[in-house]
Amino acid sequence: MEIVTVSAKFQVVIPRSVRESLKIKPGQKVQVFPYEGRIELIPVRPVRKMRGFLRGINTDVEREMDRV
Repeated sequence: MEIVTVSAKFQVVIPRSVRESLKIKPGQKVQVFPYEGRIELIPVRPVRKMRGFLRGINTDVEREMDRV
């Protein structure tokens, strides 16, 4: 766990270990939103990079009749 300080301009620095593990690059966008009393930062990934990320997912699930 990393601890950061909020600056007078309400800025924070994402620690190097976190940036490297999530492959966050300078200029990359992140979504920011409150969730259950905490702040969530979600890296925005280009749609092209998301292609195929569900490959191999099990689709043999029972579906509701109005969803077929």
